[in-house]
Amino acid sequence: MRILRWFFLVTDVAFILYFGFTAAGLIPVEYAYSDYTNPILVAWNWSFFPLDMMISASGLGAIYLHRKKAPAWKSAAFLSLILTFCSGFMAISYWAIRLEFDLTWWIPNLALMIYPLFFLPAFWRTAYVSDPLVK
Repeated sequence: MRILRWFFLVTDVAFILYFGFTAAGLIPVEYAYSDYTNPILVAWNWSFFPLDMMISASGLGAIYLHRKKAPAWKSAAFLSLILTFCSGFMAISYWAIRLEFDLTWWIPNLALMIYPLFFLPAFWRTAYVSDPLVK
């Protein structure tokens, strides 16, 4: 959890800051995605808000539960990792469909897709082995 904690902190705080900055209009247009002011793309961007806040809540919750030595931290971490992958995958899929390859947006979203893949197998094995429904 030591390494994963840092991934969670960086990702979860970044999501909160990103949407806070976006809501406050603090992201300069030259650093924003293409068609940043298009109402359809504004809605698309904000459609990620509930998902990304759930990622932040589950990731930060996993850290908290781990500190309290509550076994539920594994479920919270697993959920956060899956949702993080999905968030990055959805964004990359969108940009790929539009054939827009701006590294400013691809790199962070690829990171969201890739980093969970290093941790998910261990959580998957643990969940399967300790599943009380499997007899």
